Amino acid sequence: MEHLLGQPQSDTQNGTIAPQSTAPVITDGSQATFMQDVIEASRSVPVLVDFWADWCGPCKQLAPVLEKVVTAARGKVRLVKIDIEANRALAGQLAQVGLPLQSIPLVAAFWKGQILDLFQGALPESEIKKFVENILKSSGGGILPATEQLREADVALETEMPARAAELYSSVIGEEPENPRAWGGLIRAMLALDDEDAAVAALADVPAKITDSPEVAGARAALDLKKEGRKAAEEMESIHARLAANPEDFEARCELATALNAAGKREEAANELLHIIKADRNWKEGAAKQQLLRFFEAWGNEEPATAVSRRRLSSMLFS
Repeated sequence: MEHLLGQPQSDTQNGTIAPQSTAPVITDGSQATFMQDVIEASRSVPVLVDFWADWCGPCKQLAPVLEKVVTAARGKVRLVKIDIEANRALAGQLAQVGLPLQSIPLVAAFWKGQILDLFQGALPESEIKKFVENILKSSGGGILPATEQLREADVALETEMPARAAELYSSVIGEEPENPRAWGGLIRAMLALDDEDAAVAALADVPAKITDSPEVAGARAALDLKKEGRKAAEEMESIHARLAANPEDFEARCELATALNAAGKREEAANELLHIIKADRNWKEGAAKQQLLRFFEAWGNEEPATAVSRRRLSSMLFS
């Protein structure tokens, strides 16, 4: 590729992306502008080149999604669109150095004058975001702004700053209305603020396309358990009295587990349900197990109580 792309040059002192210029992040390119718009521009910022043609249906499906992801990157990457029919000589040169332009759409990422990676076909938005994230990682450009905000929001929620978390999740939703992680986080932040009405309203606003995503489903389970837990907490005195009279009152023990979960005592809540399962795994057609699985969904796989309790459950069921 050297005769076409030139040798990589160290335009930055440490090999990372230089500060972005005011150049447009999305442009139409041609053979005449390729060296400037792609090769030279890629010395300071990764440049994605979308090779397309008017007759290509998948190209038209890919274009708006690709442009959306690039725009959301806020200048950390650029996009140059090349019509291969209008630029046949350029397409021929690139094909000779290995670009598989016989199958479009094709998106190639250039960094330091060389092709860093590529993909073919109309990928979904999630896969395009992963592709761009990998390009940024390889070129020293960090992560996408929305990903950075989500990480900050998660930390805020974990460190008991739910108002800040809600603000950050809402900001991501403003830019990416179908981001399931942001919606799930917003609902959980509202629950942490003890604002169930706001959590219910947020859940109702979740786009239909992502209502069954794990992030939203987990937040929905947390909301349902919060409601159930509040009711059980109001009857805590009665629950303890029932268990004192009969330690094997599984109905009362199940209600206690729900109340403990609402109070944030996750391992204790799981222990109550595991007690039932160990004594009678088929009680009420496996109601204790189903409730424990709801806990796992609401807590998420990263929660330590989920991992510990899931191992204990597996040991009981498969021993």
